[in-house]
Order: sequence, then C-alpha cells, then structure tokens
Amino acid sequence: MPPSGPLTPSKRRIVDALKRRALTGPELAARFGLTPEAVRQHLVELADHGLVRSSPRASTGAGRPPVEWSMTDVAIDLFPDRHADLTVSLIESIRSTVGEEGLEAIVAARTAEQVDDYRARLAGLADPLEALAGVRSDEGYMAEVVDADDGRGRLMIEHHCPVCNAARACQGLCRSELELFRTVLGSTVTVTREQHLLSGDERCVYRVEPRSE
Repeated sequence: MPPSGPLTPSKRRIVDALKRRALTGPELAARFGLTPEAVRQHLVELADHGLVRSSPRASTGAGRPPVEWSMTDVAIDLFPDRHADLTVSLIESIRSTVGEEGLEAIVAARTAEQVDDYRARLAGLADPLEALAGVRSDEGYMAEVVDADDGRGRLMIEHHCPVCNAARACQGLCRSELELFRTVLGSTVTVTREQHLLSGDERCVYRVEPRSE
C-alpha cells in the first residue's frame, strides 16, 4: 500500500525518476547528489511500501549484472489522474445524449482548439519537438525527447497519461492526439506511434522522422 502521508522530497524525486526509466542505486545517487547509502535506504523504504521493485539489468558483458530499480503499478496512484471518475462520467453522459457521432464531433472540436494553442506556443521556436514535449509535460504527460537507438529520427516519450481513464472510455482521444502531433509538427516530418499505453505498453512513444522527398 502507498504511504499514508506525503513522500519526503528525496523519495518523491526518486519515484519521479523511476517513472521515466529504471535506474540503479548508483545512478540515482549521482543524479541527485546523494550518498549510495542514503539512496539504498530510500529504495528499501519505498520497496516496503510496494512503490518500487528491483531486478537484474540486462547484462552487456561479463560479471554480475547490476540491480536496477523500477516503479510499480501501486505508485501510479501518486501521479495526477485529472479527476478520472468525473471525466469518464461526463464522457458517458455526452455519449448517451448526442450519440457516438456527436461525441466524435466534440473530440474533433477539442483537437482543433489544441492545434491552435500548440501552434501558438511552438511558433518561432528552433526545436518544435522539444517545445511540444515541454507543453505536454506542463499538461502532466512527463514527456521527453531522445534520439532513436536505430538512428531513425527522434522519439517523444510520454511516461505518464493524466487522462488515461478518459482515453479508455473514449478511444477518439488517442486517435486525435496522433493527428494533433502530425498537424502541429508540420509536413516536413512523419509521426508514428510505436508504443501505446492503452495497448499494454508502459508508456506512449512517438517516432518523429524527417519526411523523405
């Protein structure tokens, strides 16, 4: 069970970091300027509450693989859900009132508003993809941009979905997000979704590549 009170700042930073990716104790210590012993104690206490778990990291050579830590599903409750129950209830009320077509029209209108908002916030910036990730992080998606391991473009990774329950209730929200990204990033790039939280993945990942002539 999650702790009954708020996490200490150090424990909260550790959980936030592990929401993004699995890390070893030494990596966490280096990231936050803590001693290995302090990090170990934090991790033990978080594990006692069921918030983190340890596992061997995939080995890349000889010797014992290091132990890495990752967040558990229990810890998801520590992150915002944007009043999930109310949102799902409103979606169902809209669907029963105006039907599926009407709900899709409302989603389309919301997407059009997002396009205008995002375009205004990205206008004139040198790296629109990084700016888009910043906007999404402001909205609670914990987004970041990384180079793709295979060298094919970059990946925008969303480590959290603050509207996950709403997206389950209305699949059009996820479809519209992909089109939103394609629209605001423009015709010079292609955007494909490679991982999807609602399909069983741990996060949503979008590949962005320069469009071939």
